[in-house]
Amino acid sequence: MATHAGSEGKVLVGSDQVAEIKSWSLEITSDTVDASIIGTSWRKNQATIKGWSGSFEGFWDETDTDGQGALSAGATVTLNLHPEGDDSGDTYWSGDAIITSISYNASFDGIVEASFSFTGTGALTESTVA
Repeated sequence: MATHAGSEGKVLVGSDQVAEIKSWSLEITSDTVDASIIGTSWRKNQATIKGWSGSFEGFWDETDTDGQGALSAGATVTLNLHPEGDDSGDTYWSGDAIITSISYNASFDGIVEASFSFTGTGALTESTVA
């Protein structure tokens, strides 16, 4: 059984790595509809449309023009989420996503942080790095 350290992960916008990322999350969902018929005693559900969404957080870096700088609320970007790095044979997820929100957080005793939320538009694919 393989496990991976979270520090191996990466977030890319297209082929450009987003700098200073501390964490990311991805949720893949499926809607369901009730497909029960008269005479059944247990509800039957049918899977319908799939979706995906998530977020990533890191330290704000205004010099990261191709990563953080390419992200604005409402923009559609190609995200590549790598849970185990980007070496040949490593698994990753990829798809077009709409950036739904960006928030910034600063405190006197910390580093300015940025958080990006997204919703997939279209299919999410699972691939391996060539």
